[in-house]
Amino acid sequence: MPFGAVIFDFNGTLSDDEPVLYDVYAEMFAEHGRPLSEREYYDQLAGHSEEEILRRWLGRDDPELVADRIARYRARCADGATVYEDVRAAVRYAAERAKVAIVSGAALEEIAPVVEAAGLGDVLSVVVAADHVANGKPHPEGYLRVAELLGVEPADSVAFEDTEAGVASAKSAGVHCVALARTLPPERLRLADEIVETIDEELLRRLLA
Repeated sequence: MPFGAVIFDFNGTLSDDEPVLYDVYAEMFAEHGRPLSEREYYDQLAGHSEEEILRRWLGRDDPELVADRIARYRARCADGATVYEDVRAAVRYAAERAKVAIVSGAALEEIAPVVEAAGLGDVLSVVVAADHVANGKPHPEGYLRVAELLGVEPADSVAFEDTEAGVASAKSAGVHCVALARTLPPERLRLADEIVETIDEELLRRLLA
């Protein structure tokens, strides 16, 4: 049976913005006296929730820090350019055949403007953001919550993720997971059901056949 729901992670998956996120965190953390290298970001922080990243690197997750990080991100990405046309076409294709959602460790206020600018706001059934869960990835709460909201079984869903934490979250919830080998190398995504190099309409056509 084809999948009844198609679920996208946001940062690094739907939106090719992990390099932007690194730049934002590196800028912020340097200002707070804790420089962050690119390798440190991808090895230790990528894929985790906002609060977890801040706690790991700065030892605190004050609301002011979270707001600052989100503002810097929105200034760089709110035009939707990080959601490529091939990905937009894939999302639209999926939305014509299944329920489409986002499960992300990002805040809704940074997801929403990017999705709207990319012209995808009207095709998403649900967005489960950091605001909506108590436990971020790799905990399965986000995927269990989105399945409940969509009215589907987790096993009837396919998720796209780009980090170890995201793959672990989806798999722990019983969701079929396709990993995008863009943020991390394939060997770090080996728990996924499948690893791909790109998300496009051809891939969705195969998965939803």
